[in-house]
Amino acid sequence: MERRNFTKLSALALAWTCVPSYAQNIGASRKPVGYAAIGLGTISDIFMRACAQSQTAKITALVTGHPDTKGVKYAEMHGIPKTSIYTYETFDRIRDNQEVDAVYVGLPNSMHCEFTVRAAQAGKHVLCEKPMAISSAECRRMIDACRQAKVKLMIGYRVHSDPTWIQVIEIIGSGRIGQLQSFQGGFFAQQPVGAWRLSKTLGGGGALMDLGIYPLNAIRHITGEEPTDFTAILSTREQSGRFAEVEQSMEWTMKFSSGIIASCGCSYGQSGPSFLNINGESGYLVMEPAFHYDGLHLRGAVGRESIDQLGTGKLPFQFVLEAEHFASCIRNNKEPESPGEEGLKDMLAIEAIYKAAGAPIA
Repeated sequence: MERRNFTKLSALALAWTCVPSYAQNIGASRKPVGYAAIGLGTISDIFMRACAQSQTAKITALVTGHPDTKGVKYAEMHGIPKTSIYTYETFDRIRDNQEVDAVYVGLPNSMHCEFTVRAAQAGKHVLCEKPMAISSAECRRMIDACRQAKVKLMIGYRVHSDPTWIQVIEIIGSGRIGQLQSFQGGFFAQQPVGAWRLSKTLGGGGALMDLGIYPLNAIRHITGEEPTDFTAILSTREQSGRFAEVEQSMEWTMKFSSGIIASCGCSYGQSGPSFLNINGESGYLVMEPAFHYDGLHLRGAVGRESIDQLGTGKLPFQFVLEAEHFASCIRNNKEPESPGEEGLKDMLAIEAIYKAAGAPIA
């Protein structure tokens, strides 16, 4: 989606009253859970392809700033009637669409809060991409809106569903590498000139919001603890103007109440791996690549046993598992594995990291 279409979106004051969600009534129905994809960019394209491979999740509506082009294209690809193509301005009419049980929010970060709240007020469950929002205040608003509307809210931490990551959690939980001591993690990539993620208005921040959140969340998820102490440094070496609004690179450390320490980094202007080192008293695990869509590689030493294995899933399988997990939660009235509170905790840590770097989120 083009930046001019993001920035002109309405922030209309909403007066809709809460209505019952059709998704709350599907119960044990064998009908796939219907998702409306909000925003038809790259990430939503992957999610829609994932649903096309699922027996329990289906794309049943589209929300886009380009209804006559992108909207028609994806409607034809997924067998969606033109009456189920909405714009950002007409989105609230989705409350009357009985084929939509939930929405997938694949928009720029600064739009997550608005469309999560509007979806909840329309009685639809919400699967929102990470980062959950651009501030902890917005995260709390999203949680409150979904709670009041009695709809479910899940944040899209796709690696939580990956079998290789589940294996890592099981190994650590078994005590086979001993007491956890420390972590090192990072995610490094490039963002091209003009990308919406380089806009502070749309992204809310730089690489930390998009890439750094991966090692941050992984460490929180593995330890089951929240970081209490932070140090951080951000740097922008490139002088071309590409990083006029957000940081190019960030390095930070965290300490947890148990004494576990972690060192992490991320960048929008470096070539490098995505990795996580997990160090225990009697063993270690290394995931590299760690946070990619596929091709994950786990190795390490667990007691006297060596581990060296590749993940077998291929894009978009993580998204298939994610979509089906949330569909199951809706169908069986269960709490998602990564609810809104998980996204809020990450955002609180992100705010603390920026503050430690001397660049608090406004």
